[in-house]
Amino acid sequence: MKILAFESSCDETSCAVVEDGRQVLSDIISTQVPIHKKFGGVVPEIASRHHIEDVLPVAIEALEQAGCSWSDMDAIAVTQGPGLVGALLVGVAAAKAAAWAIDKPLIAVNHMEGHIFANLVQYPDLEPPFLSLVVSGGHTMLVVVRDYNHFELLGQTR
Repeated sequence: MKILAFESSCDETSCAVVEDGRQVLSDIISTQVPIHKKFGGVVPEIASRHHIEDVLPVAIEALEQAGCSWSDMDAIAVTQGPGLVGALLVGVAAAKAAAWAIDKPLIAVNHMEGHIFANLVQYPDLEPPFLSLVVSGGHTMLVVVRDYNHFELLGQTR
């Protein structure tokens, strides 16, 4: 199964093609770090506007790098939150449009769970149960992953 995944929760627009949940065929990131640097942090409205400009070219490049076409995708995934509302709206709208256009399922992904399960790419033999520390922006969580859909939050900030 091949999935095209969109991520736009903050100041980077990214798309990846993932096969069978653990093999990354492509991972394209368009960063906005230089744009926001002069402000001393991310400006949400500016981030959202750049996502609008970047999302389609990034998706196309991810498909090209993976040697795939839109029709090769079995589903479309997208970060649905938490994150900057405007930035998330851009990614969700793009992903919904792509899923609708190719008549494939849309999978909403929790940003924090995405961080937890990114470990499965780095460590392909990793299986639940395991302990995960998530540190992302203002979010820090210590989570016991009992199974793929069963989590126990031990503690968190924010």
